[in-house]
Amino acid sequence: MPDSSTTRAARIIARCRELARITDVSNETTRLFLSPATRDAHTLLQWWFRQAHLTTRTDDTGSLRAVRRSAKEDAPTLILFSHIDTVPNAGAFDGPLGILIALAAIEELHATPLPFAIELIAFSEEEGVRFSFPFLSSLAATGQLTAADLARTDANGITIAQAITNFGLDPNRIAETCPLPPNTFAAIEVHIEQGPVLEADDASLAVVEAIVGQSRFALTFTGHANHAGTTPMALRHDALVAAATFIAETSTYAANYKQLVATVGHIEALPGAVNVVPGTVRLTLDVRHPRDESRHAAVAHLLTRAEAAAHLHGCTVAATLTSEQKAVPMDRALTVHLHQAAERTGHDAKSLFSGAGHDAMILAPHVPTTMLFLRSPGGLSHHPGETVREQDVEAALATLLNLLLHLHPHT
Repeated sequence: MPDSSTTRAARIIARCRELARITDVSNETTRLFLSPATRDAHTLLQWWFRQAHLTTRTDDTGSLRAVRRSAKEDAPTLILFSHIDTVPNAGAFDGPLGILIALAAIEELHATPLPFAIELIAFSEEEGVRFSFPFLSSLAATGQLTAADLARTDANGITIAQAITNFGLDPNRIAETCPLPPNTFAAIEVHIEQGPVLEADDASLAVVEAIVGQSRFALTFTGHANHAGTTPMALRHDALVAAATFIAETSTYAANYKQLVATVGHIEALPGAVNVVPGTVRLTLDVRHPRDESRHAAVAHLLTRAEAAAHLHGCTVAATLTSEQKAVPMDRALTVHLHQAAERTGHDAKSLFSGAGHDAMILAPHVPTTMLFLRSPGGLSHHPGETVREQDVEAALATLLNLLLHLHPHT
């Protein structure tokens, strides 16, 4: 028979699935920033928040915020957070699970006094789908959203500022309604791992030590297009063969470099005809590592190997840096507290780096921040088959609840 702990985990999962039915596209879960589905998601979440006796409001980027007040008027604030927007045809747990585990922990507290207030934030935008611009809401919460950002447009030519206005909000009030409380002393995000490491280790939980840095490049290999039938192999300047050599070397190098991942995710060969030796190849390179100095060294090595591969096949290569993100460490004291909370509840939470970006990396430079990961069965995320296990949800809930009961500001 299921015990009460299984029941409360099952309730969280059921809430995630209920929220997932709120969508912009029938028969899948797609919920973009400030879409009609966002408003319906707010309505459901507000109902649950108010049942938990939380005070709710919506800030001017559309993030839903709920507060559990402290008996002390001047008590500092702990932020619990994740996001409610999704990628197209998403699963039910990327983002919402963190919000609903946090809500369940608050519900479990009942009237238990704490030396701090709790603000639960359901960020309206993290994925960056609608405007090709991620972390919009957490950037606003940390005072980093600019006028240029608000002028970005979606596929229909609507600016972020217009989308905010169309939703009934005011972009001119972002600086007033969106920042974190000035007395915030810590922030915690619970999230699915979105990878296979925990499942490979048969582990429920991990405490995130850092969110990896990443470098992205666009590379162009240039050779000489020519007739596929009349050009001997030894006389070719085949840009695709040069690119393929580089791609294979990239995979081999990354596989033998601890904690490094390197990906060629897009490739285009031109002119793209079956009977023409490719003269130009464009590809992307994504390099990630938890230590910036190691990432920079790996990038330098890989770009050197690109030049060598091009030279070997009578081609040239040009590389352009398209984006770069520094590694973001989580707060050391908070990660220790989270490990201790897991241990007190009988769970062994390993340390892990996050290879994906999260709102936590936006908050971390401004307020002590950490993350708790749950296992992703099958390593599957950003997919309708994304799921979680009840025992892992219970482990995360128990850990978070224990942390809340033992956490003291500025310790």
